[in-house]
Amino acid sequence: MSPKRSKVEIGPGGARHYDLMLNLISLGRYSHFIKGVVEKMNIKPGQSILDLGSGTGKNDCFMAKKVGPEGRILGLDLSKEMISIAQKLCQLYPQVQFISFVLHGFEDNQKLKIIDNAYRALKSGGAFYILDYNQFDLANLWFPIRWVFIHAECELAAEFLQLDLREMLSSQGFTNFEGELFFRKYLRLLKAVKF
Repeated sequence: MSPKRSKVEIGPGGARHYDLMLNLISLGRYSHFIKGVVEKMNIKPGQSILDLGSGTGKNDCFMAKKVGPEGRILGLDLSKEMISIAQKLCQLYPQVQFISFVLHGFEDNQKLKIIDNAYRALKSGGAFYILDYNQFDLANLWFPIRWVFIHAECELAAEFLQLDLREMLSSQGFTNFEGELFFRKYLRLLKAVKF
C-alpha cells in the first residue's frame, strides 16, 4: 500500500469526530442509514460476521443485537483510534471484538487477495457484503461531497469510483450479486455469495 495513494488511517482528531462528520454530511441520517443497512443484511442469531473497515463500531453494535450472544463479530480497522472508540461503543456486547485492518485504500491486486481470502473463509452459501462508494462521475458530484473527496479522500477512493467491483468479486468465485443504493446513489451495499 503506497502512503501517497492511500490515506485511510484516521488520526485521533478525525476518529473522535468521525461519526459527527458523517452525521453532518448525511444531514442527520447517518444512524438511521446504518440501521437500515444492517436490516437489509438479513442477519440471523448465531451468525459470525467479519467487518472489514469497522470504523467507530457503530454498525457492529447494531449487528451485535442481531447475532445475539451466540453470534460473533470481528471488526477490523487500520486506525488504532477507531478501534479504541469502537471498543468503548460496543463494550456491552462481549461477542464483538476489534483488531486493526481495513479494505478501502488497498491497491487492486491487494483487494483481490483480500477478497480471495474472504471467499476461502466463508462457508458455502455464505455472504460477503461491501458497503462503499458506488460507481459515479466525481466531476458531477454535489459540491460538498466533491469537496470531501478532493480534500479528505485518497487517490484510491477516486479510482474505486471506476472499479467494476462485481467483476472483481466474480473473478474470485463470488456469484448471485444483489445491490442497493443509498444517498443519491453515491453509496452501495453489494452482496456476493459463495457457492
